[in-house]
Amino acid sequence: METTGDDATTVLGLAGTIRYRPARPEDGTALAELDGSFTTDSVFEVAATGDGFSIRQVPVQPPLHKVFPAEDGSEDDDGTFAPARTVVAYDGDRLCGVVETSFSPWNARLTVRDIEVAPAWRGKGIGRTLMNHAFDFARECGAGHVWLEVSNINAPAIRAYLRMGFTFCGLDISLYDGTESAGEQALFMSRRVPDES
Repeated sequence: METTGDDATTVLGLAGTIRYRPARPEDGTALAELDGSFTTDSVFEVAATGDGFSIRQVPVQPPLHKVFPAEDGSEDDDGTFAPARTVVAYDGDRLCGVVETSFSPWNARLTVRDIEVAPAWRGKGIGRTLMNHAFDFARECGAGHVWLEVSNINAPAIRAYLRMGFTFCGLDISLYDGTESAGEQALFMSRRVPDES
């Protein structure tokens, strides 16, 4: 189904009591209040080796709790048009998840800019369904792959992305320097876009 980010009437799907649709301006407050924090008992440790880097999952004690800082709205923008879509998931009138994506024509990449599921709805398939909507948009745009960035300490998300077929494709050990996330490393993951969802 083809939709645009401002098509406020289209419902992208219903799964149980969860309704998926393009985001609307009136979703702004609920999106700002969505709890994307997580708690984990392991992290993915990045270490320099003689010929590159290694990534391995290691336990942490006590468990680590991460709350993401509020967005500052200073996203890079080169002034060119990039197709984008935000899909929200609602259970009744409660926002339970969101995925924000954008497409880069020059390398046929769909970037998952953000994907969040509120704690009470995690483990119920909402994240996977939101990611399926991202892949649907990727096919509409002609993307060859879907790409995302995740902090090495977000082990729950990394494990979910691995289950969804994503693989590690890069890292940046200094991306978060000078931010509240200093000391963490950015891991990049990608997955080819299959012909059918």
